[in-house]
Amino acid sequence: MPFRHEPVLLRETLEALGPRPGGLYVDGTLGGGGHARAILDASAPTGRLIGIDQDDEALAAASARLAPYGDRVLIRKGNFRRLKMILQDAGVQDGVDGVLFDVGLSSFQLDEAGRGFSYRLDAPLDMRMDPSGSLTAREIVNTWSEAELIRVIRAYGEERWAPRIASAVVKRRRERPIQTTGELAELVKTAIPAPARRQGPHPARRTFQALRIAVNDELGALEEGIHAAIDALCPGGRLAVISFHSLEDRRVKQIFVEEAKSCVCPPEAPVCTCGHRPRLRMLNRKPITAGPEEVRRNPRARSAKLRAAERLARE
Repeated sequence: MPFRHEPVLLRETLEALGPRPGGLYVDGTLGGGGHARAILDASAPTGRLIGIDQDDEALAAASARLAPYGDRVLIRKGNFRRLKMILQDAGVQDGVDGVLFDVGLSSFQLDEAGRGFSYRLDAPLDMRMDPSGSLTAREIVNTWSEAELIRVIRAYGEERWAPRIASAVVKRRRERPIQTTGELAELVKTAIPAPARRQGPHPARRTFQALRIAVNDELGALEEGIHAAIDALCPGGRLAVISFHSLEDRRVKQIFVEEAKSCVCPPEAPVCTCGHRPRLRMLNRKPITAGPEEVRRNPRARSAKLRAAERLARE
């Protein structure tokens, strides 16, 4: 299947980043190259871009798609949590003018059965964004303790039925290993009471989300990546983050708010003595979401949320 991924909130992302000729930009989640191509077009003729992704198929697709831009593009494999090292290896010393993280799964990853991300397609339990990674969803489901499973499903899936699901998983794996997404999806469905699964999305959606986050340490990577991006930005440079569920958006907001504070003294302190200086200026207090036309054209844009911030002058 060809790698396809329609970039969400494209116009809004370009407005947030403000690409210009001569600027240096980073797309930390390159995917199929849709956002990257738009950034390169907007910063023509001299803007440059470093594209990063941990998915080999995404890198191959983006390399082909961005080939016409020649040496204006540098593509690297890796996780954006390693941004500092990637920029050092690329010879970047003076900082960058913009960073984009689009942290959702691509349409290709969801639709490619063999990757094991979808509860709608039967496939081996995998869920690795980087196929060279060691931890898989199969290992978590079949070897982690019931308490660990409850914690992961509750914390990362915000699933109220986590104890019932974890108990059903442990009971089943005593009989035989759980090998496929289809097996797991059906098991989760039967573990949730019938009245609770009659409305809303697929009963396994939250559990699959939780496992995917755990396999790829997505929240840890997001936090490290944002801090690395802030460190890398030149004064006036901008960071844009597109997230797709509340856990991600909440963490992005928390970091932006903390980095935009001018004082971190305890609330009870009568005067400020911390000497703290904010590093960011938030460009939008509320997340930017897709309009009805984009949602009609691309239903997966419905849950996308964009937050952006600008780097303030260094001390």
